[in-house]
Amino acid sequence: MFEITSASITALVTLTAMETVLGIDNIIFIAILVGRLPEESQQKIRNLGISLALIIRIALLFSISWIMTLKEPLFSIASFTFSGRDLILLGGGLFLLAKSTFEIHHKVEGDPQIHLHHAEAKSQKKANPKMMLFQILLLDIVFSLDSVITAVGMSDQVSIMVVAMLISMLIMLLSAGKISGFVDKHPTIKILALSFLLLIGVMLVAESFGAHISKGYIYFAMAFSLTVELLNMRYRNRNTKK
Repeated sequence: MFEITSASITALVTLTAMETVLGIDNIIFIAILVGRLPEESQQKIRNLGISLALIIRIALLFSISWIMTLKEPLFSIASFTFSGRDLILLGGGLFLLAKSTFEIHHKVEGDPQIHLHHAEAKSQKKANPKMMLFQILLLDIVFSLDSVITAVGMSDQVSIMVVAMLISMLIMLLSAGKISGFVDKHPTIKILALSFLLLIGVMLVAESFGAHISKGYIYFAMAFSLTVELLNMRYRNRNTKK
């Protein structure tokens, strides 16, 4: 274990906060996917998906020498050089773009406020838990790679990184149910969340081509949009009560 000093505690708190923030996109993706499953399966698949993310992140931490080799160039196309990490980010970004686009199409076909819950009930009967878990696993790998690389850049003690990831995953497990319920209850929030995942997909594709986009900009845009939508929801609720 790490020695308890002011520096180690500061590193632990900072890294835990960073890991929790980086886990937001993972929680949103899992929440949207499990929303298409029967209600009795949702919590099990959601908790399993988050637990898998933790296992993958810790496994990647202890394979840090291999992670570093992923940054080495493999081949070049035109002026772009691709490494193993770039290919993983590109695949994950394209998957997010395709999946988010498909889900948005599924949600907004017709009037989402009227037809969404009926459409969700029909899709829940067709949803395959194993396929959902496989998709969660794929994105867990992509998000975990990003998370581990960030953690390595912030601390040089593996023990601090592991404890920070355990704490952040515990926070995710405790909050995932409430987030999923809130997203499922409000169709417009679900569309907003899918738009957020589209942004993450664009960012991953851009990073695979060497263009760095700070997640801070994306989180700020999402927070601003969410604030506007929450105000709209409050306005609609007040008008409904009149």
